[in-house]
Amino acid sequence: MSSEPLARWSYAAGSIATTVLGCLLFVGVVLSIFVYSKFQEPVLAQEQLSELGVVLWPTPRELNPFELETADGARFTNADLEGRWSFLYFGFTNCPDICPTSLAALAQARRQLQSDAPGLVEQFQGVMVSVDPERDTAEKLLAYLDFFQADFRGVRGERDAVATLATDVNVAFAKMPSETDAYTIDHTGNIVIINPMGHYHGFIKLPHQTDTLVQVVRTLASTF
Repeated sequence: MSSEPLARWSYAAGSIATTVLGCLLFVGVVLSIFVYSKFQEPVLAQEQLSELGVVLWPTPRELNPFELETADGARFTNADLEGRWSFLYFGFTNCPDICPTSLAALAQARRQLQSDAPGLVEQFQGVMVSVDPERDTAEKLLAYLDFFQADFRGVRGERDAVATLATDVNVAFAKMPSETDAYTIDHTGNIVIINPMGHYHGFIKLPHQTDTLVQVVRTLASTF
């Protein structure tokens, strides 16, 4: 073989190798972008959060000292809201619609995080604070929450003690006459967000959707 054809063959082989290498590098970059976009914690901008009904305070607010009791008999104080993100829902077990719908969405969000981002579950605490201490006994509260999510904490206490915490997080509740029962409770339906420092960080308006709650948890965990 003369030197000229050999040179042409070498040049062609080199060009093919360069092309293949370039293609592999391109595929690698595309895969890297895909993996990054797939597994990074998505962060929503303030405008996006607002569109989803999420309100975050520019400066989170400290809570006044409070003392309630969990459904299993333990003290529940400010310290129990520190170290992770807590999502508080003020409701009652006789609630016909809003309470079970919101708690179901919150429970489903936790299960979805357990499946897709198990590391975030350790930063997630669901808490239901009863606004009907007369009827919501510890046993009733435990059974009610177990239906949604066994890891959720049920909290109860004297009406004034519950009102102290509720006022701090802009939640109102009042006993109202009912045609089908002795009384019902009108109450604010927001899910209250408490940050890992135990401060009132914001709230999530009704209606509560699982996807929204998951996005909020991911965003909060990524930005705090």
